[in-house]
Amino acid sequence: MNIAILSRNKKLYSTRRLVEACEQRGHEVMVIDVLRTYMDIASSKPQAHFKGEALPTFDAVIPRIGASVTFYGTAVLRQFEMMGAYPLNESVAISRSRDKLRSMQLLSRRGVGMPNTGFANNPDDISDLIKMVGGAPLVIKLLEGTQGIGVVLAETQKAAESVLEAFMGLKANIMVQEYIKEAGGADIRCLVVDGKVVAAMKRQAMPGEFRSNLHRGGSASIIKITPAERATAVNAAKVMGLNVAGVDLLRSERGPLVMEVNSSPGLEGIETATGKDVASMIVQCIEKHARPHNTRTRGKG
Repeated sequence: MNIAILSRNKKLYSTRRLVEACEQRGHEVMVIDVLRTYMDIASSKPQAHFKGEALPTFDAVIPRIGASVTFYGTAVLRQFEMMGAYPLNESVAISRSRDKLRSMQLLSRRGVGMPNTGFANNPDDISDLIKMVGGAPLVIKLLEGTQGIGVVLAETQKAAESVLEAFMGLKANIMVQEYIKEAGGADIRCLVVDGKVVAAMKRQAMPGEFRSNLHRGGSASIIKITPAERATAVNAAKVMGLNVAGVDLLRSERGPLVMEVNSSPGLEGIETATGKDVASMIVQCIEKHARPHNTRTRGKG
């Protein structure tokens, strides 16, 4: 097959591993900078161009679209979908998962466990908003934040009120979530490929830090997940409509809770921690499903 990888940087670990896996399995692969790709949107023959030349027809596209370029990146992916390429993750599903509030509402509607979450716009509603999620300590998240940036733990009622007032004063979009103390600064990243959890790791925050992101200095180790955790991760990916997803779970007294569903999960941490060849599993998923114009919006929203 002729496969395109949409990535800003071909030297990134995840991109390199996907290139290796494609080549090892006998496919031709091309890494394309999504921001250097531009489109001829025509009803007769839609095209995509890259650095002055029309791109060939691809059998499949692997989107590795960063959160900061979601709007343009999903527009480019949509163009490839119109040209008949099979997308590993569809543009609609990526947009759905990148909107933190929308994704939480969709998970809630399908009965997927998650921390109590609140959203408000007016500073007059702050005290009731805090009460709604169970009071302090609580977690405040910028809806546009990634990799733990824009996430604040407010340990007291006064601190929560001050941070919320500050964010609202800046017209920032924020949501408030209950703090799951029993998680102990750890979460579980489940890598879901084609409806199965193929690898899982525990991410532990540094001492004095509550964010377990590896970008924030957290450590990763292999973990055995429970059937309930496995089912929750698979269900969360399905609700988002993602064939490949990194589902972040917290262990709580009331069962596994979904923190986030990532449509472009990094491979380095999980492959290193588990020793599994996740990149090849992703390529096998493409081999199984890739057919011309095999795109459909799964789920609603």
